[in-house]
Parts: sequence; structure tokens; C-alpha cells
Amino acid sequence: MSEDFPIAIFHNPDCGTSRNTLAMIQSAGYEPSVIEYVKEGWTLEKLRHLLTAMNAKPRHILREKGTPAAELGLLADDVSDDNLLEAMVVHPILVNRPIVVTPKGVKLCRPSEAVLDLLDRKPATFVKEDGEFVVPRA
Repeated sequence: MSEDFPIAIFHNPDCGTSRNTLAMIQSAGYEPSVIEYVKEGWTLEKLRHLLTAMNAKPRHILREKGTPAAELGLLADDVSDDNLLEAMVVHPILVNRPIVVTPKGVKLCRPSEAVLDLLDRKPATFVKEDGEFVVPRA
């Protein structure tokens, strides 16, 4: 992690969006701290801290696709924030990815080019895994 502009990415290497986001950060010349949250897990404190920094609610970062969210009954509107957070701690895959933390803020970077708003310097161009070209705006 760069001392002058520290970056952390809560990353899932099985996710194309997460891989593209990490590669975009690296192509801008940064070496972020990479946290594979599915392996490392979450704490309530960490999730609450990230959500506060993002000005978001747990439902905003709940991943439905490819997770047990439906089977756990988490998709109903009446599920409390506390219940969602507790489920995310038990099942880390329920947290959508990637979440990136920089001195410019914290954001769920979906689509991956959302990370560009969090960087001081940007890659000149970038090609995603699917061949899509990303040309960062100044």
C-alpha cells in the first residue's frame, strides 16, 4: 500500500468486477492492500465503519446473486439492518464487491470504473476482461 495515497480493496478474486477494479487501481500505479473478505470474513465493527463512510445501509451492499440471501429470508423489506449485518458476518459472500477505500472516500465499485472517482491518478486507458475499453475522464 502506498504511504502517500493508501488504498484498500475488499476483493473477491472470483468476481470479474472485483478483478477489473483491482487491475484498474494497479494500472494507475497503485499497490493497494487487498483484503479477500470471503476468506478473512467480516466483523460487525468493520461493516458498520464502511457503511458509515459510504453513507449507506446494509441493504445497499447486500449481494443477492450467487449467495444464500433468498434462502436466508434476507430479501424481504422488513429484514432489519442488524439482521442483515449479522448474516453478512456469518456469510461474508453476502457483501457485494468490491468495496474500495482511499483518502477520497469509500465506495462499492460497481461498475468497476466507479473506482476512478476515488483515485488521485488514473490509467490513461484500461481494457476490461471482456474487452470493453475504459477511457477515464480528466
